[in-house]
Amino acid sequence: MKNTYFTSEELELKNRAFLSGDAVKVSFFIRNSKLIMDEECYFFLMASMRKMRMNIPLSYTLEFFQNLFNEKVIAGSNIHNGIINFLVFRNSDGITLSKSSVSYYFEVEEMDDILSIHQRPLELDLIKEINVNNNLLSNIRVHCPENIYGKIYAQENDLDDVILLNPNKRIARSTTGNLLFLEGYVVKIPKQSEGAYISPLLENFVTFLHKNNLADTQEHEIIAFESQKAEEILLISDEKGVFSVKKIRNKTFENTRFTELVESWRNSF
Repeated sequence: MKNTYFTSEELELKNRAFLSGDAVKVSFFIRNSKLIMDEECYFFLMASMRKMRMNIPLSYTLEFFQNLFNEKVIAGSNIHNGIINFLVFRNSDGITLSKSSVSYYFEVEEMDDILSIHQRPLELDLIKEINVNNNLLSNIRVHCPENIYGKIYAQENDLDDVILLNPNKRIARSTTGNLLFLEGYVVKIPKQSEGAYISPLLENFVTFLHKNNLADTQEHEIIAFESQKAEEILLISDEKGVFSVKKIRNKTFENTRFTELVESWRNSF
C-alpha cells in the first residue's frame, strides 16, 4: 500500500528532527484489528523520551495512544495488520531544550501478520569499517548514521542487511533489529550492554520461549566468528518484523526450528 502517515500538527521544515535528529522512534503493532503489546511499547516510548531528556506531555497516557491508533489507523484507515512506526521529536519553543514541547509523526506499514516470519529469508554480512556504541542511548532508536551507512553498504553489495559490531568487535545488532542465534537447544542473544536494541517484540518472544520451556535463552557477548557456528539465525525488528537469515558469507543456515518456535508464539495470541 502507499505510505500512510499522520502528524500531531502541520509539519514545519524547521524542526529539530529534521535539523538535528532530535527524535526517538518506537513501534506499535496491530494484529487482527487490535493493538498488541501496546503497554510494553508505551512504556518503552516513555523510557526512550526520558533518556533523551524530552518534556513528556501529561496527555501522553497509554489511553491516549490506544485511542489515537484505534481512531486514526484501525478504524480510520481500515488497517488490520501492520506496524506503526511512531516518531516523537522536540520543538524549538522552550527556554531550554528540556522545556521545549514535542510533536509527533507516525507512519503505518501494512503486512500480513507481524508475528509471522517473512517469506523471503535474508542474506547478511558483517561490516567492520564502522561500529556502533554500547552506551545508554545505543539501546533506543534515535538518529544513527551507522544505520544509514550500513543500509547503503548492504544495497551496494546486494545484501539485505549487515551485522554491526561494537567497539570491542563483538556483535551488537543489524541496522534494523536484533539477532538471535540458535545452537541446539540454546538461543543466544547479544546483551543490551553490547549495543543491542531494547525491543518489546523480541522481549515478548523470548519471554514466551522461557515460560513454555521451548528453548534455553541466554544473553551473551558474541564474537563475530560465532555467527558462523549457529545452526539457525533469526532477525527480529520492531520496525520491519521477523525474518529468518539464510546466508552470511559462504555459510547457509536452516530455518526449521525457529519457524516452529515463531509459529508457536504466533498461535499463543
